[in-house]
Amino acid sequence: MAADKAPAPLTPNAIVAAATAGDWVRIAPDDLLVMDLAPDAAGHARRVVIQVMPPPFSQGWVQNIRTLVKAHWFDGIAVVRVQDNYVVQWGDPDGEMPGKAKTLPAGLLTVPQSEYVSPLTAGDATAGPVAFTNDAYAPLATFEGGWPIGRSQSAKWPLHCYGMVGVGRNLSPDTGTGAELYTVIGHAPRQLDRNIALVGRVIAGMENLSSLQRGTGDLGFYKTAPERTRITSVRIGGGVKDLPAYEYLSTNSRAFAAYAHARANRKDDFYIQPAGGVEVCNVPVPIREVLVAGKR
Repeated sequence: MAADKAPAPLTPNAIVAAATAGDWVRIAPDDLLVMDLAPDAAGHARRVVIQVMPPPFSQGWVQNIRTLVKAHWFDGIAVVRVQDNYVVQWGDPDGEMPGKAKTLPAGLLTVPQSEYVSPLTAGDATAGPVAFTNDAYAPLATFEGGWPIGRSQSAKWPLHCYGMVGVGRNLSPDTGTGAELYTVIGHAPRQLDRNIALVGRVIAGMENLSSLQRGTGDLGFYKTAPERTRITSVRIGGGVKDLPAYEYLSTNSRAFAAYAHARANRKDDFYIQPAGGVEVCNVPVPIREVLVAGKR
């Protein structure tokens, strides 16, 4: 009698789909920024949802961004730069022009460069269940609270993976206010780690940014105003009535560890040769919409 055929290895997506409700963590609505772009040429709405970085990372800049959002400062500015395989950037198109720049609200902090990293604490003695000791940009790369981070013996910092949102700045020692932001749309530019503040990540609507026309000016900046995409509004998620609820797969869960292992060792039917390894930015943290009180 022939031996029973072994079950086919699970794909990463199948592992995520099988995760239990307890493996998922709800994202607080007030930790979300809802950015609505002007409709596209066909009149379709374009919404981008950004989760802001939690403590201890980049909190001075996050506070500034919350101040800017509450003042409706982002309303009416634009996407000013789209550089292929790099970033989409938005801000005041006249921000560098004295007398024309949009006035910033009072109370914005000047955050020092030292805040690009956070000191390790007693609770950071061990990494989570998924860790990368052969990372090219950090002694150790891992995940903390759902975010990709790097570590040294004394500090930790968030990583420039796809979809991460950072603060535009001029030359050092300028660190930016948070009035000019960008998101990564290409291969992870990890050389920027610890050199620019990361303040969040796009969790929905990324296609509304990554598909925009590339800029033809230097560094992908648009040369003319008609090329830009206007931002109609940015609001805190807790004040947006039609916003779905979102959850991320806990990076401390067994499901996430199995998912990361499968990303590194694909043995399902499509794959001929498993890679046997994976980079931290090639293990994107799964995020999903969830039903709440009959709403998606």
